Amino acid sequence: MGNIIDNFRRTRYTRRGSAPRFTLFHALLCAAVVALLYCVNAHAAAPGITGTNFDLSAEANRISQPDGASVYAWGYGCRTAPSGFSPATVAGANCPSMQVPGPTLIVRQGDKVTVTLTNNLPEAAGNTSILFPGFQVCAAVLNPDGTCPTTLTGVPGLLTREATHGNSVTYSFIASTPGTHSYYSGTQSDLQVEMGLSGAIIVLPTSTPTTSGGALAVPAGCRAVQSTLPDGQPDFRNAAAAYDHPLACYDREYLFQFSEMDPRIHTQAEQEAAKPCSQATGCMSVETEPYRPAYFMINGRSMPDDMDPNYAQQYPHQPYNGNPHMHPGELVLLRVIGSGRWQHPFHEHGNHVRVLARDGNLLLSKMDATKLAGPLLFTTTTTPGLAMDGIFYWTGKGLNWDVYGHTAGDGSVCVPDANGYYTVNSNPPAPLNAPNYYEWCADHNKPLEAHPFGNVGSGGPVTLPDARLLTNGPWYGGSPYLGPDATIRATSFTGTTPPSGTIANSPTSEAGFAYMWHSHNEREITTNNIFPGGMMMMMLVDPQAFTINEGN
Repeated sequence: MGNIIDNFRRTRYTRRGSAPRFTLFHALLCAAVVALLYCVNAHAAAPGITGTNFDLSAEANRISQPDGASVYAWGYGCRTAPSGFSPATVAGANCPSMQVPGPTLIVRQGDKVTVTLTNNLPEAAGNTSILFPGFQVCAAVLNPDGTCPTTLTGVPGLLTREATHGNSVTYSFIASTPGTHSYYSGTQSDLQVEMGLSGAIIVLPTSTPTTSGGALAVPAGCRAVQSTLPDGQPDFRNAAAAYDHPLACYDREYLFQFSEMDPRIHTQAEQEAAKPCSQATGCMSVETEPYRPAYFMINGRSMPDDMDPNYAQQYPHQPYNGNPHMHPGELVLLRVIGSGRWQHPFHEHGNHVRVLARDGNLLLSKMDATKLAGPLLFTTTTTPGLAMDGIFYWTGKGLNWDVYGHTAGDGSVCVPDANGYYTVNSNPPAPLNAPNYYEWCADHNKPLEAHPFGNVGSGGPVTLPDARLLTNGPWYGGSPYLGPDATIRATSFTGTTPPSGTIANSPTSEAGFAYMWHSHNEREITTNNIFPGGMMMMMLVDPQAFTINEGN
């Protein structure tokens, strides 16, 4: 679906890129799904809790699915309030005592991290614990010199120290490796991970990795995190780069945790939890095989719930969403974790994803450490327990029509920079808020169609379907163009959509390009076998003039 990304540049304004040719099949499929969506304030970031000391609980509650099901589940949550939230400006941020997935822990490289876990699961569930793959973990608070004391907390378990019912265990480690990492239960994992006991850790790179609380790294060419971006829009990044390397710069970041759920197992666990139990290790007898999941989730939600805002009140125990937004030319950092038992072949329409790292290991060329060695992936297949960082971006290059809908004589300009885009490096420079900022100038003034709708031999790169049949909803007003006046342009005498000269979206509303991101396993884009649902969301490409507010 996407052509190979031809280069990464070190600054936001001098990147080259390519975009896939847009097939009519995908246009129809995407439009049909977008027609079902009516959530406007559906923005996402990589939200989580900050600090170095985390007081967590493991307990039972219920989560919801789009088919109306209320599913019994277990999850990690905050027993006491965290020291902070990130991004700090996200409205309604909270950390309940149980959530699926667990709270995203955002720390800095070199930090001494302490996690105290209290076991509030039903008595019949027995012990519980947390594993932190990739870190040297001590089951106690580290000594001032970073060593592990001889007296440990919790009780011995198969893989780690565990918390018995009603009691706690403490884990400490030095966040030595930046990047995205997973955490999950190390006790009866076939049951407890299935029930929801997993989460993510984001370790931000520092310029002095051995110093706790060190300053965030700002590699050459990257922009330090500030209150606003150079164009005046809010900056919601957690750091300037995913790793302390110039090729790890990014403009936006999103975390996606993929998991699946077999409701039969959850029903059995709920029934077993109600039974009396006098054994310290628990009394549950739950069959976890054969495994037949019916729900497929991104960050604990299924489509379309995953496109509602973070911390939406209707999902009190599923606070994180999955709905990325971007402007053309921006580098989007994707943090991806396989949190369940199955692999999930997730496909990002619009371009390939360049893998930066796996499990915190930056993939660089052995011959030249200034070059990335990670592959370009058509699908980012998530493996259980594996965490991956990658870069996605979209520019409109290669679509073969003017994505902003300019017409000859309308006074619009597109002066190519050295890479062929209209940016601040053009001469004269493009204004940062130009409606067609980062336009591929080779397609400027190139019409989408030479003749009106219905003429297959119209001469344009595609013939769009009748907007009265397949386009609806606030994200897409029937216009194939980007920009605040896109819909107005499409209603001109040469335009074909929307029909009858209507304007479905005002110039100040969001009406960009919606690229479907979804699992390539067809069953996984259903909810309890009903399409659409499951592991599906939209990447919304918005014009530069539209402010992407990830704080709501």
